[in-house]
Amino acid sequence: MVRQAVRDVRTAPSPPSENPSADPEVAAGRQLADDLVARAHAIGELLLEVALAYLCGTEATDILSLLCAQIGENLEHGLAARRYALSGDRRALHNGL
Repeated sequence: MVRQAVRDVRTAPSPPSENPSADPEVAAGRQLADDLVARAHAIGELLLEVALAYLCGTEATDILSLLCAQIGENLEHGLAARRYALSGDRRALHNGL
């Protein structure tokens, strides 16, 4: 239910560019970045199901520390992914990834 509400309100990661670079290395790098962002968004949505959006970062940290340890995710990465899922702004990932 929370995941659907987040999807209704927030924007999902933008789709890959329709005009890929002629340089295969640049195109591969962009694809890798898009894949990482999409995965961060999915992890963020999962974490939002556990620590709802109204919780501040400190409260979310207390709740998510055990879950992140169990799924093998660094807590800072998880919190950054949660912020990204909330905002849809890739800049939320810069401090956590």
